[in-house]
Amino acid sequence: MRKLYFLVPGIGGKFACGGLWAELKTFSLAKQLCGADVVTYRQREKGTLFLDDLLEANYLDDLIFVISWGFDVAKLATKLKSYNVVYHAHSAGYPFAIPASIPIIAVSRNTMGYWGQRSPHSLIYYLPNQISNEFQALNLKRDIDVLVQARKSSEYLIQELIPTLQQHCHVQIVDSYVADLAGLFNRAKIYLYDSAEYWSQQGVSEGFGLQPMEALACGCQVFSSINGGLSDYLDPGFNCYKIAGYSKEYDLQRILKALNNSAPPVSEQFFDEYRSENITLRLKVILDELNEFFDHRKQHPANIKSLTSIHIAQLRLQKIFRKLREKYLSRKN
Repeated sequence: MRKLYFLVPGIGGKFACGGLWAELKTFSLAKQLCGADVVTYRQREKGTLFLDDLLEANYLDDLIFVISWGFDVAKLATKLKSYNVVYHAHSAGYPFAIPASIPIIAVSRNTMGYWGQRSPHSLIYYLPNQISNEFQALNLKRDIDVLVQARKSSEYLIQELIPTLQQHCHVQIVDSYVADLAGLFNRAKIYLYDSAEYWSQQGVSEGFGLQPMEALACGCQVFSSINGGLSDYLDPGFNCYKIAGYSKEYDLQRILKALNNSAPPVSEQFFDEYRSENITLRLKVILDELNEFFDHRKQHPANIKSLTSIHIAQLRLQKIFRKLREKYLSRKN
């Protein structure tokens, strides 16, 4: 089993975000199965390996680099093209392609489908993000009617819906880091999440959207956008409500109704797919296949024609000529 090096730009400061925490959780699970280390490549961190130093070594054949930071993936893939590399894909929509020599591990089925279309000759696997066991309903008193985190929230949510909601119920807006997010979700009756506008500005998709799932696990009723990876598990009318639905007045009506009519909790079995036990089992299967693939790649080159824009244009022209020929022959007969 090859050792895994998880590449991240840094492990704190300006790089601290949900994507980094999700990557570090995957690293922690991988350490249970094989050798693994975190490696930074932009910011040097005390006690952490740095990529440029590592590349000076001469023992890199029996390891796998795991790249994930979307905006750096193209550069890293080029820099590491002579090594074993896996792309841990959180989001979709980045303006680069992945060669068939780099397998892809997608955190959502939405992202998996995107890369399945864009890189059809890469090996692709599904490994959802982990939801920690601390996120569960604790049957505490819920003293917050509506909870919303300002980051990633839409202009509509912050400037229009919330001011109106505040006239009817207790709304708490979080705009800083929360040490005990599970505890906060257990105090809230409803959680609002509307990230479609944010990700449209970024030009890429919501990779997974962990917080609405964490809120569900803690017994909150969730009003959310259904963009990107959120569509993997959110099911409006069954386990959540669609936010920004038609009009502010209709949103207000539905939220106030939900406050007065507690929805039944989502079954704990629903979250089994995203708990560490299942993810570790899936990761073991994936790692076994990746090691087998990299053994094969040592001896065999890729030989399936790439689905480039030129090749697609050629296929379209062939289709047009074939139809014209069929039409000509039918007239002739």
